[in-house]
Amino acid sequence: MPKLSKISLERLSTCHEDLIIFCNELIKHYDFVVVCGHRGEKEQNEAFASGASKLKWPNGKHNSYPSKAVDIAPWESGKIDWSKDQMFYFAGFAKGVAAMLYKNGL
Repeated sequence: MPKLSKISLERLSTCHEDLIIFCNELIKHYDFVVVCGHRGEKEQNEAFASGASKLKWPNGKHNSYPSKAVDIAPWESGKIDWSKDQMFYFAGFAKGVAAMLYKNGL
């Protein structure tokens, strides 16, 4: 069974409890990494400048503490699989896990 790396767990620890529950359930079924949890002012403005975010500090969901957003990506063969097909499949699977948790009262 896959498990979150130390770095992913550190990033996830900056997130809202509901996101932690979601990620802990998702990892039981699908290998992924936590790319980003909370972003401080510098990180958020860098994400905006690079086009990775549409919002400047402090308007992003990543900017609250705990973070109300988490960026995750599928992990395959020791690296993030950024392929479009894999990202669509992963997103659909993640939405299914979120729906199941919601239905069961999280």
